[in-house]
Amino acid sequence: ALSGRGALAPDAGAVPAVSAARVAALVLAAGEGRRFGGGKLLAPVEGRPMVQRAIDAADASSCEPVILVVGHEADELLASVRLGRARHVTNAAYATGMASSLRAGIDAAGDADAAIVVLADQPGVTARLLDALVARQAETGAAAVICSWNGRRTPPTLLTSALWPAVRALEGDVGAREVLAGRDDVAVLEVDASLARLDDVDTPRDHARVAARLEGADRAER
Repeated sequence: ALSGRGALAPDAGAVPAVSAARVAALVLAAGEGRRFGGGKLLAPVEGRPMVQRAIDAADASSCEPVILVVGHEADELLASVRLGRARHVTNAAYATGMASSLRAGIDAAGDADAAIVVLADQPGVTARLLDALVARQAETGAAAVICSWNGRRTPPTLLTSALWPAVRALEGDVGAREVLAGRDDVAVLEVDASLARLDDVDTPRDHARVAARLEGADRAER
């Protein structure tokens, strides 16, 4: 994988380098959030439901189209958010795991050249981060761009359409990591707190910690 600047070196198994002109944003918000105990994506962070923050980031970015994938308690979630430019699709198979939500999102992305997978339980995602992923792909021609946050690779992840058939073939509670493992045509975007905060929320304790960090960071900026 490429972590520095510049184009990727040719590789026999790599997708030919191409700049993605039209990049969709897929906000995945279909899961049950069992470890949270219910209602995770509507838990407030700075006065907004957690999922709203992900929608707003995608809405304010250059991504087009913006797709919100819903499933578990979809009606309640949709009644609680403002979609902006986003349109929603329903993943009826949400209980089978993340792979089904990826399929639903990619199917809705139409003729986009790439899609950024945004997890609704990462409330620190920003429009600037999504646009930086688009810029990194254009700079490198990479088949995918992944984020590195505090030394850990994490979504959001940009996937060019050449990878979509492999993503569609995934089954169960797995994500794009399974497709990207071992590839040499993946670029890395180093993320620090000036660009976004990529902690995710699985439990009420995570929610309290992440919400406090985001609120503290916003107060410091003011």
